[in-house]
Amino acid sequence: MTTHLPAYWQQACVHLAAQDAVMAKLIAAHPAASLQSRGDVFHTLARAIVGQQISVKAADTVWARLTAALGDVSSAAVLQQDREALRACGLSARKVEYLCDLAVHHQAGRLDPSLWVDWDDEAIIQELISIRGIGRWSAEMFLLFYLLRPNVLPLADIGLVKAIALHYHAGERLPRAALIELAAAWQPWCSVATWYLWRSLDPVPVEY
Repeated sequence: MTTHLPAYWQQACVHLAAQDAVMAKLIAAHPAASLQSRGDVFHTLARAIVGQQISVKAADTVWARLTAALGDVSSAAVLQQDREALRACGLSARKVEYLCDLAVHHQAGRLDPSLWVDWDDEAIIQELISIRGIGRWSAEMFLLFYLLRPNVLPLADIGLVKAIALHYHAGERLPRAALIELAAAWQPWCSVATWYLWRSLDPVPVEY
């Protein structure tokens, strides 16, 4: 699949490094990588469903099994596959339902990001969470990894919260309000800051 480097990446890195010493260190530690989009709407949302409430490593394992079972994780392939075979890949019964419902939406043409170009982030999130199985976290992953929106701060993400605690608060996890205050220095590039904080925990870039 095609990947695309965000046009704003270098500008964002310069801004973050100037504003935040921790960010400067993390950016310097990962000079040859960046957030990228695979440009596949179903793939991105399906991967987000698979990754809900499990670790990146566990999600990668389940996704690899899905890929092996389906050949290509497309909406058509999901709907053609037996649900028990999908469960055998490591998906819960509920995630199988969510994945199949997403596939139905996609096949019906109801997932068309070209209609959302002029929408703000919150409007897109509200549109996506109307789909069964897509919560705010999954919608934020879509904003980050498909639309490459520059200023997404997914505070429900366990990895992000853990990384902030590690680098800024000696391992202590502070309330949401404190995280929002910290992230004020990252505006308008919270997506980039989030990506580097993820990299500080896992050097292999996550892809959706």
